[in-house]
Amino acid sequence: MWSIIAVVMIGLLLTCLTLYNHNKKLQQKVNYLQPIIETVENVRDIIYYCETVPKLNYRYLSSTVNELIGPNTLEEHLLNPEKIFDIVHPDDREILMKKRKGTLNFSDPIKVRFRNHHGQYIWFEEYATPVFQEGHFVAVQGVFRNIDEKVALQQQLEYKSSHDALTNLYNREFFQTMMKDYDENEYTPIAVIVADLDELKFVNDRYGHQIGDALIQETAIRLKTHAQEDAIIARIGGDEFAILLPNVSILQTEEFIKDVRFEMGLIGEGPALSEIKISIGYAYGASSKGVMEQLLKEADAKMYREKNGKKECPSPEKSLLFVK
Repeated sequence: MWSIIAVVMIGLLLTCLTLYNHNKKLQQKVNYLQPIIETVENVRDIIYYCETVPKLNYRYLSSTVNELIGPNTLEEHLLNPEKIFDIVHPDDREILMKKRKGTLNFSDPIKVRFRNHHGQYIWFEEYATPVFQEGHFVAVQGVFRNIDEKVALQQQLEYKSSHDALTNLYNREFFQTMMKDYDENEYTPIAVIVADLDELKFVNDRYGHQIGDALIQETAIRLKTHAQEDAIIARIGGDEFAILLPNVSILQTEEFIKDVRFEMGLIGEGPALSEIKISIGYAYGASSKGVMEQLLKEADAKMYREKNGKKECPSPEKSLLFVK
């Protein structure tokens, strides 16, 4: 009898020792993982692990999503992971669909926009990793980083590199790039228009460069008034402008120039002038391929013929009206 009790006691003791050692190891793992857990929770990025089969299911989604997207986002998306398709930008929805199916190129970073609770879209860059079990795609894990400020800065730099600072029209470099693209890669009906102010030097000499700049700015505004959405309007020199009108007919080109001339003759409400004296030349090609430089030279020559051919022009002093 006592021997049985002794065996049972020894067995219980061994079990207790085993449990103690097991718990000790578990506690060591917890102690080891605790800093990692705290680090993950304090990271300003969105970290997630989401099962994709049999349906979307978050195994983990960091609370940072509430700060970046909006209050209650964590709870809402844990309850309904499909909500991510409600807040993604329509142009980026296909990226998420491919990620869900596992057909995305996971070796490259992913850039998507999500709508926050203010209705604004925020740019995120994600590094995602697919998870496989027995050769089958079953989940995806990743990190979303807010790159909205970075994208805004990049867009600003790109804008500045392609636009004229004074007029916000395209600059000469961008115009030449588009000329080359149409010349080498496109078979598009196109018109090339060159326009040059007739009286900028007089304005600068008589009234100063500040008023001269106002004249250039007003000219840019009026050139854009009747331009179609895909028109390329550029300031390519101090008082010289160039325009590309793709996918137009000769009649449409002539109508556009007629509208521009009318616009230049209007009495404006701006701080500079009432009417603008300008010379315009154009050339048209049924296809842009291989003829863009020729069209530009033809348009430029016509512009100078008009400028040189003007006779008995009214004095700039009479043609300009400066509004206080």
